[in-house]
Amino acid sequence: MSERKIGFVFGADYYPEHWPKSRWVKDVELMSELGFNAVRLAEFSWSKIEPREGEYNFEWLDEIINLLAKKGVRAIIGTPTASPPPWIIKKHPDVLRVDPDGRRSPEGTRRSYCPNNPNYIAYTKKIVRAMALHYKDNPNVIGWQIDNEFGIDFCYCNNCVKAFRKWLKNRYGTLEKLNNSGGFIFWSQEYGDWDEIFPPKPPLHMQNPTLCLDWHRFMNDSWIKYQQIQVDLIRKIAPHHVITHNFMGLYKELDYFQLAKPLDIISFDYYPKWGSSVDYARCAMAHDVMRSLKKKPYWIMELQSGAVKIDRAPIPQPNEIRLWTLQSVARGADGILYFRWRTCRFGAEEYWHGILDHDGVPRRRFREVKEISEELKKIVPHIDGTTVKSEIAFALVYDNVWAWDLEVVRAGNNYYGLSSWEPALGFYRILYSRNLPADFVDPVKEDLSHYKIIFAPSLMLMNKLIEEKLRMYVRNGGVLIATPRTGAKDWNNVIVDLTLPGGLSDVFGVNVEEYTGVPEGGEVFVEMNKSIFGCGTVGRGRNWAELLSPKEAEVLAQYKMGMYAGKPAATINSYGGGLAIYIGVFPDATFYSTLVDWLIKEKGVKPVLPPTRGLEAVERTGSAKRVVFALNHSNKMIRVALEKEYCEILSGETVKDELKIDGLDVKVLKPLE
Repeated sequence: MSERKIGFVFGADYYPEHWPKSRWVKDVELMSELGFNAVRLAEFSWSKIEPREGEYNFEWLDEIINLLAKKGVRAIIGTPTASPPPWIIKKHPDVLRVDPDGRRSPEGTRRSYCPNNPNYIAYTKKIVRAMALHYKDNPNVIGWQIDNEFGIDFCYCNNCVKAFRKWLKNRYGTLEKLNNSGGFIFWSQEYGDWDEIFPPKPPLHMQNPTLCLDWHRFMNDSWIKYQQIQVDLIRKIAPHHVITHNFMGLYKELDYFQLAKPLDIISFDYYPKWGSSVDYARCAMAHDVMRSLKKKPYWIMELQSGAVKIDRAPIPQPNEIRLWTLQSVARGADGILYFRWRTCRFGAEEYWHGILDHDGVPRRRFREVKEISEELKKIVPHIDGTTVKSEIAFALVYDNVWAWDLEVVRAGNNYYGLSSWEPALGFYRILYSRNLPADFVDPVKEDLSHYKIIFAPSLMLMNKLIEEKLRMYVRNGGVLIATPRTGAKDWNNVIVDLTLPGGLSDVFGVNVEEYTGVPEGGEVFVEMNKSIFGCGTVGRGRNWAELLSPKEAEVLAQYKMGMYAGKPAATINSYGGGLAIYIGVFPDATFYSTLVDWLIKEKGVKPVLPPTRGLEAVERTGSAKRVVFALNHSNKMIRVALEKEYCEILSGETVKDELKIDGLDVKVLKPLE
């Protein structure tokens, strides 16, 4: 890992190869006017760098890097492997992925290649090695972005089929163990030879669930292995360079903990506005996931600076780019690069707008970025060495996410009528409204002890390691919250033969007596226990209802209607020094609000600023440093009560008692202590 200290990175994603050289000087001058100190270059320029096999052309890239350096702008170079040049496809058409119907991916686009293709791996090594050798001693190169926005991108080519069989053999050892672990006796699918195994094809609900999950795991490992090839090459040649990859927030088809592990820093492509409104709670959750992957600050590698390519795409309102920038910084970003510098006149992203429009004329968005630049100069000294710290966490197991999404029935609908993020997002929205950030943790590999509350949303897929870590967490004083289907399946995606919640029944002190789906449009009403919460709040559950049978647990809420009327819907159990809460429905905001407010009072978790409609408040802390960001996402002025006295960093004014924030405005506060 590189220990190089970079400082705050500020700039844009720049594609000089799309524009005549006569424009480059003007671009660099404008970037200098904005106070940029970095750009990302070259991640889609393989055909420009290597126009013919083995013939490298770095002159144009050297020239622009030198021009930028004269104005204090350094380069993050993208390895260009996301988009193979036509000459590779012509010579080796087998590098293109194969879909379930045996068709090759189309030429002329990006992310079309197979990560297990030996020819493509060989070309990848050659281009990455050549670029790393050429730029290893260039002082104007900060580091590297590996490829671009890795996705699961399933491939059914012969290379993948053979590699999948080998992966299964390494995992299970024997066919007998494979057959028994996955229940392949069903529908007479027991294997007698490894070569009899083929990847599952849609419709997946008619395939073996174990094989489906293992196929996803295999493809996940394939992409992580492909990234590692590039990481290893650059580490060997240029160990002083920073290495990153641009992740996609709540994208869930790859294990982002694994993908993040070998990188120096995480980068996040953040596009909040896809319609007339922005779901800021979901956006904040994406930021918290990104920060959590390495539990340290990250970069925004692509921040929306114009309308995206959708029908009737709305342009960012005045001050929205500023709001998105400072929201990113507030939640832990130590770098901001806007996508893109100038809107391209051609290609598949001709309507993916940048800071400058197609004509390259600086206008409102340019002026807004300039204002942001001036404000960051005031903010950055106060946040150096800080990050966001949380007392609340979510257990995030990507294998469980994949297994949840495989719970499909007819017409492609999930068995529970919910996407895999929804059980977490319902709880997160309440935390967000209370100005409480959250970490996302791998419950097996991370220390859970410093969190006061951990939410384990529908952790259906379970193994002994996860069970024991969660059990110890509660025993040692933590509060664990679980929702329907917890512990329902083993690590092979096979339903357990234990009474739910399975191996954690003793921790929760409850059994699931039976369960039922709640048909579309239906809901169940649940009443909170007045003796615990001080009021008999009635919340609602959707899609699913479990009849709970407490053993040691106390009833937290009960059903108000239907066949489960008067029966437990949620329970709370004292286990060791902690509490284990089991919720048998997917609750609404009323239920979660009551629960969260009670929990944070019981555990002494305090929001950085009082909850206020439209307000997002986040604190970054470090040794002897504390900075509070207060963002108003509404179009109207809000007033926030203050318990402390602050210096507002952007204006230099002292504020106390009450903070006024105009619509789409931000205040950055330093406590006066």
